[in-house]
Amino acid sequence: MRYQNRLIVGGFFFLLFWFNLAEAQGFQVNFQGQKQQGMGCAGSALVQDASTLFFNPAGASFVSKSQVNLAITPIFGNVMYVDSVTNEMYRTENPVGTPLNFYALIKPKRFHRLAYGLSVTTPFGSTVQYEPGWIGRFAITRLSMKVFHIQPTASFKITDNISIGAGFVFSPGSVNLQKDLPVQFNDGTFGHAEISGAAMGYGYNLGVYYNPGGFLSAGLSYRSGINMSVSDGQVDFTVPEGLAPNFPNGSLSASLALPSVTTLGLNIKPKASWNIVADINYVGWNTYDTLAFDYATNTSSLEDTKSPRMYKNIFAFRGGIQYAVFAKDKVLNVRFGGGFGFSPVPTGYLTPETPDGNRAYFTSGISYEFNKRFSLDASIYATKITRADTNLETQLSGTFTTIAWAPGIGINYNW
Repeated sequence: MRYQNRLIVGGFFFLLFWFNLAEAQGFQVNFQGQKQQGMGCAGSALVQDASTLFFNPAGASFVSKSQVNLAITPIFGNVMYVDSVTNEMYRTENPVGTPLNFYALIKPKRFHRLAYGLSVTTPFGSTVQYEPGWIGRFAITRLSMKVFHIQPTASFKITDNISIGAGFVFSPGSVNLQKDLPVQFNDGTFGHAEISGAAMGYGYNLGVYYNPGGFLSAGLSYRSGINMSVSDGQVDFTVPEGLAPNFPNGSLSASLALPSVTTLGLNIKPKASWNIVADINYVGWNTYDTLAFDYATNTSSLEDTKSPRMYKNIFAFRGGIQYAVFAKDKVLNVRFGGGFGFSPVPTGYLTPETPDGNRAYFTSGISYEFNKRFSLDASIYATKITRADTNLETQLSGTFTTIAWAPGIGINYNW
């Protein structure tokens, strides 16, 4: 029983800043630009609008005009779990997720080699909720979390063909996580635990961009890892009165490392109206080898824990095409793309909070310029992931199938 109790909160912060159902290869989210989403979420080597502040900050100085950009990508997705022992089936009842991004880029007229801007993105954030009474309710019943990246950025053209850029990332976040406890009241209902808290982290984004103005352009970017620190989290237990001393409400602290991401991108322009793009991501997940957190009050049932996670670095591949249709002074762009990424979650460590696996996905998109100042973007993303595993710590054994799709829309204004 003591071992069970130690596991009650042992997995709570496992996913504190990680889970996003639809586009979270190893929890890396790429819903940060509608044009890129239409081309398989690739975009570090093709500069088209202010979203380059996220994908490759060096590209900002190649944007021809000042611009603001606002977009949203609603996420519709659910998970089905089939237990390997009982063959029973359980599903999530997730609400719609709504990640947002906002970009403001300034191109000074007197200093044409310089550009600067601000981006606000939501690279991590979602809500997952399993149906009542599901077999894994002692691992999780509900998670709601948000993480923002606020990034002031500057970019400078060293020559007419090469630019560099850098941004400082300020990352606030919040979480609410709930699960049932393997203790019962007299009426047969189970105990419950809820954790909530705010976190803070800091990082940076660097980039180099090369565009000779012809057949090929290239980009290289590096987003640093971010150590998200939870210094004043709160845990609240609902348990039978006799067990209350073993499960004291109180504060806790934890520290979790978001991975670094290195991206190499290429853009090939075989004709004036065509672009073919490709990105290779290398994601440094090996920093997440252990999950540790500290409770302000310890008891025989609630001890500080260190749990191995043993995540591994992974590659992800993204690509797509864009075709520009010209009609008088209007421009219509049509896009298609897709990608594949390996999961950083080793065998034996799959959890219901993050039922991640190797995944392929497909995207498409469209843009229309109404005039020289105003344009509209739209995209759609779809994926299906299936993975079976037995968790070494909880012994939860079964198959997770995730189906998700995400339509996005954005507006741009230039001056």
